[in-house]
Amino acid sequence: MLVYVIFMIMKRIFMVAAVLMGLWAQNVAAKDKDGVELNAMSYNIRTGTAKDGTNSWNFRYPATAMMLEDVRPDVFGVQEALHDQVMFIDEMCEDYDYVGGGRDDGKKKGEYTAIFWNKKTVKKVKWGMFWLSETPEKPSMGWDAKCIRTATWAVMKHKKSGKEFLFVNTHLDHKGTEARKKGLALIMSKIEQLNTSGLPVVLTGDFNANPESPVFGVLDGRMENTRNIAAKTDDTTTFNGWGKEKGVKIIDHIYVSGFSSCPEYRTVTEKYNDRKFISDHYPIVSRLIF
Repeated sequence: MLVYVIFMIMKRIFMVAAVLMGLWAQNVAAKDKDGVELNAMSYNIRTGTAKDGTNSWNFRYPATAMMLEDVRPDVFGVQEALHDQVMFIDEMCEDYDYVGGGRDDGKKKGEYTAIFWNKKTVKKVKWGMFWLSETPEKPSMGWDAKCIRTATWAVMKHKKSGKEFLFVNTHLDHKGTEARKKGLALIMSKIEQLNTSGLPVVLTGDFNANPESPVFGVLDGRMENTRNIAAKTDDTTTFNGWGKEKGVKIIDHIYVSGFSSCPEYRTVTEKYNDRKFISDHYPIVSRLIF
């Protein structure tokens, strides 16, 4: 008798849980149907002049176009992209437009931290870029950095919902610890200056730092890593090193604030054009709900 009672109680619990999960799923689906979902991506494309043998850009560029056609992000930030690579995406992905400039001169020279958006789903309102240094208004190298580093920002409008949001994309230095720490602090200061209206914020980039790094202390209580808050997530490495890298290096991140939820975070590891790797980094994608 006792076993039967316990069985009936457990059955009732499972039934209630199923109903609640169903209601949650319906709520998310309804939100998606109402057009309040934003798909954001971060992608270190691997610079086009790198001598990577059969992984060089001239062999793998079709795979990047195929990935973008498959994932179809509403907005995404690229890192390490040279002007020709930015132009390739701009020309091959006709639904997309971009903003950004080369880090060496703010125009076409050097790596971009460009922001692309799907013109069918998102509209650009305004944009700008700055350098991660003591003189952010002009091309310059900051602190103990090995390279010139930049951040690109854009205020966007999500067409279906009418919601505006601030999107920031960056690439922190791979050598300078102080440059990473102070560069991210500068980005957060700029976000506060730019976001006086309290818009939702998306911060993407190759941070050259694993999640436990003290570099991210400046984000505590201000932004959240979508990998940690997503209802569905993974812990896949983001830097694959063409399959030669040992261990897990999660150095690409998407941080957010002001969104109601993040149903999914995922690392894009699929093959495109029969290539195991489309870059030495995997793209990462987050589904966000306003």
